[in-house]
Amino acid sequence: MIGQFFALTVALTLLTLSNFSSATGKPFQNPASKQTQTMTNQSHNALETQWTNQVSITYPWQEYPRPQMTRRQWQNLNGQWQFQSAGKDESPPFGQDLDQSILVPFPMESSLSGVNQYSERAWYRREFQVPKQWRKSQILLHFGAVDWQSVTYINGKKVGGHTGSYDSFSFDITSFLKPGEVNQEIIVGVYDPVSNANIVRGKQSLESKGIMYTSSSGIWQTVWIEPVPQAHIERIAAIPDLKTSTLSVQADCVGGTDLVTRAEAFRGSEKVAEAEGNSAKPVQLSIPRPHLWTPDDPFLYHLTIQLLEHGKRLDTVVSYFGMRSLALGHNDKGLPDMLLNGRTVFQLGVLDQGYWPDGIYLAPTDDALKSDIEEVKSLGMNLIRKHAKVEPDRWYYWADKLGILVWQDMPQAWEDKPTDEEKLQFKTELTNLINQHISHPCIVVWVPFNEGWGQHDTSEITDLVKHLDASRLVDSASGWTDFGTGDISDIHVYPGPKSPKQEQTRVSVLGEFGGLGLPIPGHIWSEGWGYKEFKTKEELTAEYVKLLSRVKDLQQNEGLCAAIYTQITDVEQELNGFYTYDRLIFKMDRKAVIAANKLLVRP
Repeated sequence: MIGQFFALTVALTLLTLSNFSSATGKPFQNPASKQTQTMTNQSHNALETQWTNQVSITYPWQEYPRPQMTRRQWQNLNGQWQFQSAGKDESPPFGQDLDQSILVPFPMESSLSGVNQYSERAWYRREFQVPKQWRKSQILLHFGAVDWQSVTYINGKKVGGHTGSYDSFSFDITSFLKPGEVNQEIIVGVYDPVSNANIVRGKQSLESKGIMYTSSSGIWQTVWIEPVPQAHIERIAAIPDLKTSTLSVQADCVGGTDLVTRAEAFRGSEKVAEAEGNSAKPVQLSIPRPHLWTPDDPFLYHLTIQLLEHGKRLDTVVSYFGMRSLALGHNDKGLPDMLLNGRTVFQLGVLDQGYWPDGIYLAPTDDALKSDIEEVKSLGMNLIRKHAKVEPDRWYYWADKLGILVWQDMPQAWEDKPTDEEKLQFKTELTNLINQHISHPCIVVWVPFNEGWGQHDTSEITDLVKHLDASRLVDSASGWTDFGTGDISDIHVYPGPKSPKQEQTRVSVLGEFGGLGLPIPGHIWSEGWGYKEFKTKEELTAEYVKLLSRVKDLQQNEGLCAAIYTQITDVEQELNGFYTYDRLIFKMDRKAVIAANKLLVRP
C-alpha cells in the first residue's frame, strides 16, 4: 500500500515540473507601464533566442524555484515591479511610485528586464497580498539571488540585508506584515559596483571585452514567499555513501525543542527505507540494492522529510536524491583516475558560462535553461563545467534529472592580494555555494579557483572545501597556478590539447582547450574572436575532430581522464562556441562531432 507521504511526494514532485504556483498573487501594476502577454526584444544590440518571445511579462519564471526542498503552498512574486536608479545614502521611497518598470527576475542590464541599462544603485518596489489561509503561519520571503548587495524593507521597516551575488537567502517577514488581506509593500535597495570593487563577480564587467562580459545587477532569480509552521525545516543535506549503501540526511530546523527528523525514501511507488532521530544529527537511511545514478541512467529516488515534536508532525518537505560516488582510484593501467561509482569513466564535456543574449545571467525560460544541458547530452558528452557562475537551483535539478556530470566553479574575485575582509566574504560565499548545492548528484567536482584570478590561500581554501564536503573531489586551481593541492592536476591549453605531467596522488585533466572560432553573420552580439579562427563549417569541424583524436591519444597513453572544450555557445564577443550565442546555429557537422565524442566517452 502506498502511504500518504508517498502520495504527497508524487504531488509535490509534479509541482516542481509544472508552471503552477498555488495562491499566486497579482503583480504590482505600474500605471506608466504597458502590459502585454509576452515579452519582445527591446534592445538594439541584443540577439533573440527562440524563447525570447515566450517570456511572460505578467508571470515570468513561474516554476517552483527550489526543487530539492518543496512544500505545497507558495506564492511567486516575479513580474512587473517599479524601478528607479538611486543615489548613495538615499532614503527608501516608501509609498512612492518609481520612475520605471522592470520585469523581475531579469537583471537590469538585460533586454528582457525592460530597463536594459546598468545602475550602481537602484530601488525595486511592488505590492502583494498574503492569502488569508496563511494567517496562522510564519511567512518566509525568499530571494533566489540578488547581485551584489541588497537591503529589504516591508511596509516601511527594514527586514534585513544580504551580500553576495550567487546564493539564495530568506527572511521571516511575519512580524512586518499588516493584518488582513491588504496590500503589503516590499522595497529592495540594491548596490552593485561590479568591476569597481574586488567582489565575487565571475566574468561580469562594466565593459564587455576580451573574456569579460556584460554585468547582471540587482534581482536576477525568482522572488517568492511561502507559509511555514513556527518550527520548520530550514535546509536539508542528503549525502549518499555507496560503501555502506546508505543515505545521510541532515535537516537543519528552527523554532522548536525536542525536534525529531523522520526521513522516507521511495523507489517509484515503493518505500525502500525509513529512519528517524534527533534533528540535531543526520539520520541514516539504508538503501537496499541501490539503483545507481549515472549520466546514462540518471535514476532519482524520492525523499520525504518530516519534522516531529513529541510525535506530532509539524512540517513536511519533499526532495529527491541520487546514489552515486566520485572518488580517486586507478584505471586498468594502474594510472590515477576518477572513478564514478567505482568504475573508470572518461569525462568529456564543455565549458558553460551560462550567458544569454536576452537575459544575460538568466535564461529566458525554464525550457531554455534545460535546453543547453539537453544539447550537451545530445552531442555524446557527459560533463559540463559551470564556469565562473552559479545557476538557479532549477538548472541543477535538470542536470540531476537529465544526467550530466557537473564541475562547479566558485565565481572569482579578481585581486591577487585580497584584504582580510574580502577573504572572509569569499569564504562566506564559497560556504554558501557548497551548502546550498550539496545534495545534487550531478555535482562531482568543486573548483574554488580558476587561472589564478583572485587566487589566495589555496591550501586553506582547499581544506575548507574538503571540510564542507568530503564526498566530492576538489580541483583547487583550474589552470596556471598550481600549488599541488587538491585531487586534480589541471592545465588549460588553447587550442591544445595537452596533458599535465602524470602524478601518483592526483589525476590529470585538461580543464580548458579548443576555443575554435567561427563567426556566423546575423547571429553575432558584437565583433569578436576565437583562440583559433576558421572561415567555414567544414574547416572548423575537421579541426575539432583532429583535436578529439589527440585527446584520445592522451587518454590512452598519458593517463588523461577528463577534457573540457571551450565552449557550448558563443558568449558576446567570444565566437568559439558549438552554437551561436542565440542558440540557433550549430557551427560544425553534428554527426562528425558526435562520432568523435563517443569514441572518447564510450570507446
